[in-house]
Amino acid sequence: MFEKELKNALTKALEEKGSRKFKQSVDLIINLRNVDFTKPENRLNMDVILLHDIQKQFKIVIFADGVISSEAKKRTPYVFSSDSIEQLKNNKKLLKELVKNGIFLAQPQILPLVAKNLGAVLGKKGKLPKPLGNDIDNSIEQAKRTVKIQTKGKYLPTIMSIIGKEDMEIDKLVENASIIIESIMKKLPSASIKSIYVKLTMGKPIKVV
Repeated sequence: MFEKELKNALTKALEEKGSRKFKQSVDLIINLRNVDFTKPENRLNMDVILLHDIQKQFKIVIFADGVISSEAKKRTPYVFSSDSIEQLKNNKKLLKELVKNGIFLAQPQILPLVAKNLGAVLGKKGKLPKPLGNDIDNSIEQAKRTVKIQTKGKYLPTIMSIIGKEDMEIDKLVENASIIIESIMKKLPSASIKSIYVKLTMGKPIKVV
């Protein structure tokens, strides 16, 4: 939905990106209307799996035991067993760094232990671990394509999410944006969408619809 409008807006945004010393992110902004956020059923709090990697640099954090733990250590240095979760809890500096830039995955059987020790910190930042499957690479790849769509503050009627980086193909950015829009429309009536914009990190918002 809105593919043509998204492509036109993204083209304009990228044409006006200017020269920066870093690779800018591309964000999707959706303004809502006539939504009563005092009703729990209207609040947005969902993970959306995009078609394409948003190319953001994440630290992969895995909670696992046994063979899965050994395999996970081949992919990331941030692997914590059941016995070391409490050590991470007490290492405030490392924990803060991982929460800021991390993607968290955990074996299902370890999730209760993670929640007990780190739930307050991770939950507050929307970083509670996603279940880790037996295919570690697939779990990591899927997690890197997942974005959190959530109403924030006092249920402000604006949703903002990264959809990729400035050097991605426009069609891939369009596809990522479309999935987010469709996911929101499945939760709320289409009339709830007041306007849609795209924006680069240092650019001005460009209206889609």
